[in-house]
Amino acid sequence: MALAIQADDVRAAAERIKPLARRTPVLTSPDFDNEAGARVFFKCENLQRGGAFKIRGASNMILSLPKETLARGIVTYSSGNHAQAVAIASKHVGAKATIVMPEDAPRSKMEATRSHGAHIVTYNRFTESREALASGILKESRATLVPPFDHPLIMAGQGTAAMELLEETGPLDALITPAGGGGLLAGSATIAKDRYPEMRVFGAEPEGANDTFLSMAAGERVTVAHPNTIADGLRSPRPGEFTFPVLQKLVERIVLVTDDEIRATVKFLLLRLKILVEPSGAVPAAAVLFHKLPPGIGSIGIVISGGNVDFEELAKY
Repeated sequence: MALAIQADDVRAAAERIKPLARRTPVLTSPDFDNEAGARVFFKCENLQRGGAFKIRGASNMILSLPKETLARGIVTYSSGNHAQAVAIASKHVGAKATIVMPEDAPRSKMEATRSHGAHIVTYNRFTESREALASGILKESRATLVPPFDHPLIMAGQGTAAMELLEETGPLDALITPAGGGGLLAGSATIAKDRYPEMRVFGAEPEGANDTFLSMAAGERVTVAHPNTIADGLRSPRPGEFTFPVLQKLVERIVLVTDDEIRATVKFLLLRLKILVEPSGAVPAAAVLFHKLPPGIGSIGIVISGGNVDFEELAKY
């Protein structure tokens, strides 16, 4: 079966998203290297526009839509980072954005989404379906759905983060990103394995939201009802229809971290690297810091996926 995207799709996305996405810095830390036992390079998407990598996928899709489609509006569902990205990209092209968000989404993410002019519809993640709510809005408005991860244009756009990282570092032994719904990991694996076929690619998930881990073990998509983790951006109940085959073919392993390991990593990155990283963004760094990857890997690229975290929650760490 042909995969949903190829490396050329990622390269095309890199050109398309230039008006909206920043080229974020790559940082290193001797302290982190010493703890991890490897040379580590951080692609800091926490410093991206909107505070996360999501602007890459959202802008790639929205900037691909014709004007007559944009005139009917954009709809999506998200716990926060993709919501902000869609709001920013929609505002850029003059399209109305409606975002379905869980009522318990981080306050900072909800406020930031509203600040870009999006209309928010809230729901209870335990009793209501965000997909069903979005479907009703789409039928009534004839708007276009821009999903968080499960679309070729989204996957290709998100893969540009890894593309930029490898342009700066050159070949690495391994690359690791958060798993989530699989868009970032699938896009990153696609470009990484095209540039350096011998590179090992890993994904990282919280133990309480291990749908991709279970799916890879089962050889088919597995649903985890009501994922429970502080990493709110990684609570997708199962991998995407388009993303999962890419992960099966190109990703070596999904590794798991605990919420306590995530908290410790957020703290480490803040105090040692002086960068603010949200729990979801810290998950792959936690996997490296707590030695979840196979031994003997000398150089590792980590995509820090976002930095949007409520101050009140951060103070608890």
